[in-house]
Amino acid sequence: MNHALPGEDLIEAGLKDLREGRESIAGLLVAIGSPRLRRLGLDLPADLPSNPEHRLYHLLAKDDSDSAHSRYNAYIRRLVSYERAAELTQAISLRDKLEEFLFNRRETDRVCH
Repeated sequence: MNHALPGEDLIEAGLKDLREGRESIAGLLVAIGSPRLRRLGLDLPADLPSNPEHRLYHLLAKDDSDSAHSRYNAYIRRLVSYERAAELTQAISLRDKLEEFLFNRRETDRVCH
């Protein structure tokens, strides 16, 4: 994982909790983001909690029902921030690889002709 991404600590903790079978805020958040996180290449357990959105909200409400909604939204924003930053990092890496490939191809073509 790229430790420079926002929310990295939360995602990493969530992955650990899911692998160890613990229901936690971080684990439920990773379960919520699982489709996008898998597309980013993260290795998530096959068996994820069902209804992670509801479970996360209820877990937050147990602690403090008055602030559950705002804390839920804040956690979702952290998840989305991580996902966007990871996607951007991947896009930049792909762009750099493509530029290097095209540069090397031009150089090869120049030398051969």
